[in-house]
Amino acid sequence: MLASGLLLVALLACLTVMVLMSVWQQRNSRGKLPPGPTPLPFIGNYLQLNTEQMCTSLMKISERYGPVFTIHLGPRRVVVLCGYDAVKEALVDQAEEFSGRGEQATFDWLFKGYAGVSFSLSLSLSLSLSLSLSLSLSLSLGVSLYRPGWIAVAGFLLTAGSTSAGANIDPTFFLSRTVSNVISSIVFGDRFDYEDKEFLSLLRMMLGSFQFTATSTGQQPQLYEMFSSVMRHLPGPQQQAFKELQGLEDFIAKKVEHNQRTLDPNSPRDFIDSFLIRMQEEEKNPNTEFHLKNLVLTSLNLFFGGTETVSTTLRYGFLLLMKYPEVEAKVHEEIDRVIGKNRQPKFEDWAKMPYTEAVIHEIQRFGDMLPMGVAHRVIKDTKFRDFFLPKGTEVFPMLGSVLKDPKFFSNPQDFNPQHFLDEKGQFKKSDAFVPFSIGKRNCFGEGLARMELFLFLTTIMQNFRFKSPQSPKDIDVSPKHVGFATIPRNYTMSFLPR
Repeated sequence: MLASGLLLVALLACLTVMVLMSVWQQRNSRGKLPPGPTPLPFIGNYLQLNTEQMCTSLMKISERYGPVFTIHLGPRRVVVLCGYDAVKEALVDQAEEFSGRGEQATFDWLFKGYAGVSFSLSLSLSLSLSLSLSLSLSLSLGVSLYRPGWIAVAGFLLTAGSTSAGANIDPTFFLSRTVSNVISSIVFGDRFDYEDKEFLSLLRMMLGSFQFTATSTGQQPQLYEMFSSVMRHLPGPQQQAFKELQGLEDFIAKKVEHNQRTLDPNSPRDFIDSFLIRMQEEEKNPNTEFHLKNLVLTSLNLFFGGTETVSTTLRYGFLLLMKYPEVEAKVHEEIDRVIGKNRQPKFEDWAKMPYTEAVIHEIQRFGDMLPMGVAHRVIKDTKFRDFFLPKGTEVFPMLGSVLKDPKFFSNPQDFNPQHFLDEKGQFKKSDAFVPFSIGKRNCFGEGLARMELFLFLTTIMQNFRFKSPQSPKDIDVSPKHVGFATIPRNYTMSFLPR
């Protein structure tokens, strides 16, 4: 009994010494790092964070320590930036210093240090520029692919909406199938049959892994980000997410193998072909980033991001338009006036439709798809404001705090298209509109995403009204989950022909 008591005392003494040493080391190693709550060994600031509401927790900490502060996610030390001014100073004014990639443990498991586009993982700046060029080439080459593809997609939208005959349906897979077939025509040069079992399986894999990054159930994604070195070896929901991501990678690898066997360098068919041609051009360059693993994972990111981010944004948009029928009515009026009812919408119509443009911007702002942004890292010792960030310091630019910055949006917690309209009803840009991030690591698929959001929304709304089984006042537009991604609540709706 005495021995066990002495052992307990010794353990408590060791723990006390570890805590004191950790505090001393942090104070000495931080130098002039931004202030923040004192971390404990291994668990960091876990006790000060609500991992079910990570974004809310970080914003509350910023109320005490200011817009730039230091937090410890387990053993990871991260500098957090809140509000437009801090994010812009880092990602634009000091873009070079903040251009490194941070850790995104949930996705790094799969990408293993290779390039990622949607989540800006290890994508180098030179590769990002080259891929932007390749994607643009694929789009310009693929006007013949995209426009017939869009006509087919529009046909499916109209048929699916009409055959639902006013019945209440969950729009999740209705949207993901249509959106995914657009990006499929660009990346793979072909579209899927809408009832293809493999296609539907891929969509379920994407939805499952995307929801894992947002879900608060069991706090898994946030805990995994903190303690990935341990949790990657433990059972739990993270293992299913990894399995789904691996299944998606395997599918893409098969597509790449097929293109390799059938490639004609003089006649590229899609993004994969464009990348393969660049690989051949640089095969003697020992430092090239155009190699097979990057091709597979970049194609996966385009397929994943081009499906889930656009379809989830539209799903949130439908919910908001049912909540605010007066906004839906104004969009209908503008569609009827500019496009009419006898031709399909074209992207060129965008410039003549300021109210619709404002609505789409407000859907993206309110939806706040990636509220914590993607992790950056300073590539050298950096002076930032009155602080000193040693080389390698991770940085979280809180995009959600920019999209809801009251300096730019009068009622940031409310859905209001007037945030993007001037007194004459013309579209008004905002520097704080950053759903695709800003600076050197912004999403290079922004142009494609904007085009898809406009064409999908206007095509559907040209032909249908939205109806919820609930009255507008009872519709809950608060998100279902907010983790590293934001997911709207599940709902059903009906499409009523106009």
